[in-house]
Amino acid sequence: MELFYASLLGFFILFVTISLHFLFYKEKGGGTTAAAGRLPPGRTGFPVIGESLEFLSTGWKGHPEKFIFDRIVKYSSNVFRTSLLGSPAVVFCGSGGNKFLFSNENKLVQAWWPSSVDKIFPSSTQTSSKEEAIRLRKMLPNFLKPEALHRYIGIMDTVASRHFADDWEGKDEVVVFPLTKRYTFWLACRLFVSFQDQKQVERLEGPFGLLAAGLLSVPIDLPGTPFNRGIKASNFIRKELVKIIKQRKVDLADGKASPTQDILSHMLLTSDENGKFMHEADIADKILGLLVGGHDTASSACASIVKFLAELPEVYDGVYKEQMEIAKSKGEGEELNWEDIQKMRYSWNVACEVMRLAPPLQGAFREALTDFMFNGFSIPKGWKIYWSANSTHKNPEFFPEPKKFDPSRFDGSGPAPYTYVPFGGGPRMCPGKEYARLEILVFMHHLVRRFKWEKLIPNEKIICDPMPNPEKGLPIRLFPHKA
Repeated sequence: MELFYASLLGFFILFVTISLHFLFYKEKGGGTTAAAGRLPPGRTGFPVIGESLEFLSTGWKGHPEKFIFDRIVKYSSNVFRTSLLGSPAVVFCGSGGNKFLFSNENKLVQAWWPSSVDKIFPSSTQTSSKEEAIRLRKMLPNFLKPEALHRYIGIMDTVASRHFADDWEGKDEVVVFPLTKRYTFWLACRLFVSFQDQKQVERLEGPFGLLAAGLLSVPIDLPGTPFNRGIKASNFIRKELVKIIKQRKVDLADGKASPTQDILSHMLLTSDENGKFMHEADIADKILGLLVGGHDTASSACASIVKFLAELPEVYDGVYKEQMEIAKSKGEGEELNWEDIQKMRYSWNVACEVMRLAPPLQGAFREALTDFMFNGFSIPKGWKIYWSANSTHKNPEFFPEPKKFDPSRFDGSGPAPYTYVPFGGGPRMCPGKEYARLEILVFMHHLVRRFKWEKLIPNEKIICDPMPNPEKGLPIRLFPHKA
């Protein structure tokens, strides 16, 4: 049986890389002719497959940084050449590489991801997912800036309280990762489209899981495949969202909904530079993208926090003490507010250290828009460029004793610029960074107030596929605090 799965995995990788090779490498002309200068050191590995198998498998084994650091040592360079996902690629490492890429977004490089994404996120305006993402990022800052999020903390507090009452309390054991996914999805639905009824969330939760699985599957659109189920789930969710959007337009016209209550109202009432408003299907596209973006990374971070707090009782005690001081300052039924969040300094340092060791965003691809030089090496137009959070997060040059869990790294001004990048950086900095901070801290507040816990699988591995997640979902035994 193990041999069968190993063979199946090999076929999976071969098929994906061959498919992507013909989708991208051939389309871009291969980019094999470099500008004047020498290419970075490295090797392209096997034909078509390149080094994709090793790149992916180190994450599946729980050590995604191994691919990076092995080559930094081998080539004595923070820039090296490889071949990933069917295309020639260059990996930029260290704070210098991060700074260069983040500072040259849409100048020398642009975001890149497989065109198979467009099948799961087809645009009603016939633009690519990449173009849609750019448009979405332009309208998000006003909604997701800290001062705008202040008024949503109470809602986050209410959702978290209901989540723990429904899914954690009264249980001896729980499996954490499915629950953190449920929490972040419920919160996104509540804040982005004002879902009040849990049944509405549950109606979309199953299809949403299929959509997320489809994004990470082999891009084979045949009946019964995860990719095909992901496409169908995306279409179903989009139709449901259009119904919600139509009703919201009526409610806004009748004064039953507020123009500022959520991002859906914001999208309906905001025109572009030409005075045009978005169509319903276009808004559905963007809300769907937001639900994905507001769900995956935060759920991974919350699960990792549960893991580390179970392993480090002294860190748990520090978080518990801080959160209980805040809880004791509140009146009966009083919700958390912005001032309470600002008092959670140690808790946020702990969360930051968790995301340093298990960054929810492991890295991302860019594409060279033109030939350019970096560190004396030529980067040809069309080549893919990968930056890795682990190249700084787990590098002793930037974080002494990188394997040690030390929240004090984030005291004062914190790490040096471009070394701590769990949310990316530059123009591509995750626009939901502050939103993620709030939902993580509210989760921690409700968790430690209610429970201590222990892992049921002491040595459970954290795999990256592509985000960190516990191999078995992180089952834990709960020990409720006495009232």
